[in-house]
Amino acid sequence: MDRIIEKKKGLKKKHIFMGLGVIAVFLIIYQAFFTTNVSTIKVDAEKLSIETVSEGIFYDYITVSGNVEPIATIFLDVSEGGRVEEKVLEEGTMVKKGDIILRLSNPDLNLSILNSEAQLAEKSNFLRNTMVVMEQEKLQIKRELLNLEFDIKRKQRTYNQNKSLYADELISHEEFLKSEEDIQFAERSFSLYLLRQKQDSIYRSIQVKQMEGNLHNMDLNLKLVRQRQDNLNVMAPVDGQLTALDVELGQSVPKGGRIGQIHILTSYKVVAQIDEHYIDKVKVGLTAVLERQGQEFELKIRKVLPEVREGRFLVEMVFAGELPENMRTGQTYYTRLQLGSPLESMLLPKGSFFQKTGGQWIFVLTEDGKSAEKRAIKIGRQNPKYYELLEGLKSGEKVIISGYDIFGDNERVVFK
Repeated sequence: MDRIIEKKKGLKKKHIFMGLGVIAVFLIIYQAFFTTNVSTIKVDAEKLSIETVSEGIFYDYITVSGNVEPIATIFLDVSEGGRVEEKVLEEGTMVKKGDIILRLSNPDLNLSILNSEAQLAEKSNFLRNTMVVMEQEKLQIKRELLNLEFDIKRKQRTYNQNKSLYADELISHEEFLKSEEDIQFAERSFSLYLLRQKQDSIYRSIQVKQMEGNLHNMDLNLKLVRQRQDNLNVMAPVDGQLTALDVELGQSVPKGGRIGQIHILTSYKVVAQIDEHYIDKVKVGLTAVLERQGQEFELKIRKVLPEVREGRFLVEMVFAGELPENMRTGQTYYTRLQLGSPLESMLLPKGSFFQKTGGQWIFVLTEDGKSAEKRAIKIGRQNPKYYELLEGLKSGEKVIISGYDIFGDNERVVFK
């Protein structure tokens, strides 16, 4: 006969599997709708550089290195060519204006000077002889006028006598007419000589002035010719230091040839190379600060050279006030070049994170300091120490500024 089988009480295996399935479904739903999936990486915090964002004055400047150069350099070019006979001074010597640096010799120039002097002397004598002849002609005209003046007096007297005799019919009419014609001829001759004297005087005055001018020019030419011989002594044109003298004894130097240079050391300038990234910001008149032995010295940009070579351009800066002591040409100094006015801003310390992010985002530490999360930021200007932070962070927040290559594409960093 059949037997009644009683149902077992308690949990069965299928009930356990069904409960686990329900829990799994709830976990999946919770994970999908109530939690955020963030890629995470664990790193050792001691291997990272962590800095704090702060609020302060942002100084818009860059650090540039520059070399000290003399305020001006004068090149030595010879006015007259010749053979080097003597080097009076050596390189490195401090010179005064007018000091003889080099002595040259030029036999052809000496011969040319002698020939010029002879020609000038000959022309000068010729002009002076001409002036003597003109003076003699002047005296001759005066003598002729004197003779004509007395001849008029004699003929006037004869005419007056004949006029009386003719009135008394004691002489012929022909003789009276002859005496009248004689006095008229003498008077006209005197007038012609007076006109000649006037014209000769005008001509002579013009010619004398021309001759005197020619003689003056000849004297100047003679001085210039003799000065060419003086130019065989090469002299220092200014006070300074003879830094180069590229000649040797016996060497022939052509006219206009460059033989050396003199540095004017009354002041100095600093020539710096700047990255072309700043070429639009760097202007004449910007100030820079040079630090040396605990002192600061102000410089100003005097010249900006527009040519860019290998991604850099040159500027010349001069001291606006006191100069550092014991400056030497060729020394290298680092200066802070101000590109803009100081401004109150949020300051983000510089770091190598910028190479990965381009300044568009950064990892910011959480309040508990156990992790860091990716956050978008916006930065403006920069100097050697800080970025000017425009938005994205608050004062007091901590950020990772070291390189991000080890983080990969993860958006969250958890510290071990």
